[in-house]
Amino acid sequence: MEQAQLPRLFGLIPTGHAPILAPTTAPSQTSLVYTIPLVPSRPFSHIVVFLLPGIELPSDTAAAVYLSLPSTASSAHPYFKFLGGIGPGKESAIFKIGGLLSTSASTNGEVDMDAPESSVPSHNGDVTIGISIESAASVSAQMSSLASQSNSQALVVAQKPQQKPDTVLLAQRIIKNAFNFLASFSGNIAGGIEVVPLKAFEEWWKKFEGKVRNDPGFLEREGD
Repeated sequence: MEQAQLPRLFGLIPTGHAPILAPTTAPSQTSLVYTIPLVPSRPFSHIVVFLLPGIELPSDTAAAVYLSLPSTASSAHPYFKFLGGIGPGKESAIFKIGGLLSTSASTNGEVDMDAPESSVPSHNGDVTIGISIESAASVSAQMSSLASQSNSQALVVAQKPQQKPDTVLLAQRIIKNAFNFLASFSGNIAGGIEVVPLKAFEEWWKKFEGKVRNDPGFLEREGD
């Protein structure tokens, strides 16, 4: 298929570069491939993908956007990673690829999408963007799966150790524990003040010490 015959449906803009409006190849009527040469002197970290003005996708379809890295694009069966989708109601999207090329692909082509922000480094080869017109339901399902993976990772990163009670609160809970235990004893009255036998206090201390040894965190849960 000659370049002039290739369909122009989408535009790509690697940040800092001129728009790319024509695909490099069109393997089928529903898939387009855009090859972006890596130029060390002109690195980029994001790619914008958008529907060209006046272009409407067939009913109940959307465009799935995939990325293939230089380390996999040259193989017999290059690995394409799903980045996201565009379509009616979302005619454009920007995708971060900075950090992907600085991380070596594993045997199955997986890359670290949470790599630190950076521009595409000096690297041989091309970045390949594949755009496939698929059912809207299929693209939506892939986007939901991608979002759930990101949220799961974010929850792991954001998780913080449970805050422990301060020293004053712990002391108050120890006193409360002792008072509840010793209140069950009938002490002697001396000068109008009820006196608890020392033996009772010693008994509380032994039980309290044993409980701390067996369950060190019980005071932190006290009153929850």
